Amino acid sequence: MTQSVVVQVGQCGNQIGCCFWDLALREHAAVNQKGIYDEAISSFFRNVDTRVVGDGGSISKGKICSLKARAVLIDMEEGVVNEILQGPLRDVFDSKQLITDISGSGNNWAVGHKVFGSLYQEQILEKLRKSAEHCDCLQCFFIIHSMGGGTGSGLGTFLLKVLEDEFPEVYRFVTSIYPSGEDDVITSPYNSILAMKELNEHADCVLPIDNQSLFDIISKIDLVVNSGKLGTAVKPKSLVTSSAGAFKKQQEKPFDAMNNIVANLLLNLTSSARFEGSLNMDLNEISMNLVPFPQLHYLVSSLTPLYTLADVNIPPRRLDQMFSDAFSKDHQLIQADPKHSLYLACALMVRGNVQISDLRRNIERLKPSLQFVSWNQEGWKTSLCSVPPVGHSHSLLALANNTCVKPTFLELRERFMRLYKKKAHLHHYLQIEGMEESCFTEAVSSLSALIQEYSQLDATKSMPMEDLPRLSVAV
Repeated sequence: MTQSVVVQVGQCGNQIGCCFWDLALREHAAVNQKGIYDEAISSFFRNVDTRVVGDGGSISKGKICSLKARAVLIDMEEGVVNEILQGPLRDVFDSKQLITDISGSGNNWAVGHKVFGSLYQEQILEKLRKSAEHCDCLQCFFIIHSMGGGTGSGLGTFLLKVLEDEFPEVYRFVTSIYPSGEDDVITSPYNSILAMKELNEHADCVLPIDNQSLFDIISKIDLVVNSGKLGTAVKPKSLVTSSAGAFKKQQEKPFDAMNNIVANLLLNLTSSARFEGSLNMDLNEISMNLVPFPQLHYLVSSLTPLYTLADVNIPPRRLDQMFSDAFSKDHQLIQADPKHSLYLACALMVRGNVQISDLRRNIERLKPSLQFVSWNQEGWKTSLCSVPPVGHSHSLLALANNTCVKPTFLELRERFMRLYKKKAHLHHYLQIEGMEESCFTEAVSSLSALIQEYSQLDATKSMPMEDLPRLSVAV
């Protein structure tokens, strides 16, 4: 069994990370009722004997003593990390694996990347090496960050280059939260575009998620819950997404439900690595099968059914409906419509009581309505994990390498150019040592080149498919 390390950077990254660890613990507790430290738990948790001083307390098998998340927590403001350390999950995190500062990055990519990057590079490297040493077979780093602020975008992408240099063989999966058009950070277009250049160059896979889509999904769930339909009573003690245990707080904050969706995405993404199944998918297989060209490594994700994201008793929909929903624009985690765009490849990660025949039947049923590139008409990758989300019978995570991601990048570039044409707020960045105006022009050129690659693929969409000549077989 392989292990993965989660690196959560900035306020957003740490809040989502905290939700993920909370849900992962609940999920393993529901399955592993004897309290034995097994391979499934070891993929993301260490078993530590807290009575042993130093690093000598790791236990490879037997009873669970004290679980420690394979995580590194980084934030240049200490508020969120301190909140986590005062909450119910405080013992899950190793206090030696935290890096915090007091001043924050002030919504400035350059401060996060250039100032804090060089200041904390050695400390970050030390924590990453320590995490790697605790793994028998380190397969993947998961980076969770946001694109709009300073620490998540700046230090989060600085970290990517550090990982590439230090651990070139280990996959770098990045979950990036993109700002919506109504974002309250005025400089978020600058931060996002500067961060995009680093994602283009140093990530293996990026799962872009935008705040507006998360907000829309939460609104849909609320609508169902409040519609008063039969069977939508709120569950008294749901284990699925209630994050009430994750933070010490009086009431739910507006972003908690949104963070929970992303945590569920990560939960489903890693389910094959954590549990057995009749058709397991290794994390490295995602990159191998879904990324045909190095630059085009942005995967659009969708989660179905939505009721697995809510603490409600909604009658389960038909299994086939779950597959149909995965391809509708209402279930995508960015503002996109994959059905009317071009697929390069698609992965379906199914959990629960679903048969391989169900998978095949639904792929055959949906195929005619989906457009795949001519050279990869059979571009499907599938996995079946036998363990469903807690309290539910089944769920599906779809990951699509699809040109529908292009409008998100076009809108980002447009918002960037509105500020950049006026050179507004530029002086805040240029006063940072190592920042020059060429950083901006190179970043927007990098994004434009990416958009151009998607446009060239889109141009092939309406072209007739060639009937390739077949070898004639002599009988």
